[in-house]
Amino acid sequence: MNIVELLEKLIVFIQNSGLIGVLVSCGLTTIESILPMLPLIVFITINKLVLGNILGFIVSWVFTVIGCCMSYFIFRKGFGNKFEKLTENKELLKKYKKVLKNISTGKLVLIIAMPFTPAFMVNIVAGLVKMDFKKYFVALLIGKLSMVYFLGYIGTSFIESITNPVILVQIILILCGTYLLYYIVNKVLKIE
Repeated sequence: MNIVELLEKLIVFIQNSGLIGVLVSCGLTTIESILPMLPLIVFITINKLVLGNILGFIVSWVFTVIGCCMSYFIFRKGFGNKFEKLTENKELLKKYKKVLKNISTGKLVLIIAMPFTPAFMVNIVAGLVKMDFKKYFVALLIGKLSMVYFLGYIGTSFIESITNPVILVQIILILCGTYLLYYIVNKVLKIE
């Protein structure tokens, strides 16, 4: 059985299993944020195909954010103190840790929003350096909007679409819109 047949069977299972299928889809989307070897684009595409454009987008966004938060807390609570002890005598690492911990929310939004950024690394680093959760969470909520939309939009033709200039312009517009949304939210909530 090849990967395409496996994905087709997964789609059929989710479509025919009602609530259980939706829960499987939500679980896979969440787990992908913790175990990066799973293909998020596949789960977002499945959610979009099975649940429709709007509900598929919302489910993908919510459960990706939940998975990222779980990953953040796993590394913050599970490894944060050990990481601090390992880096306390290393000036260069302390310097980079401080830079990463104090990154602006706007820059973090843009990093998270880029579909090519490995989200698991952002989650791990944010957890290890004990980044302020409010800043991380706001950046995650806003940044994942455009990332999930982009991956759902691209779907299975992801690699092919990178060479299409129209889609690249759309990606840039989505990133600009994401940053504008962050700017508005920042003004209203006074995050920074």
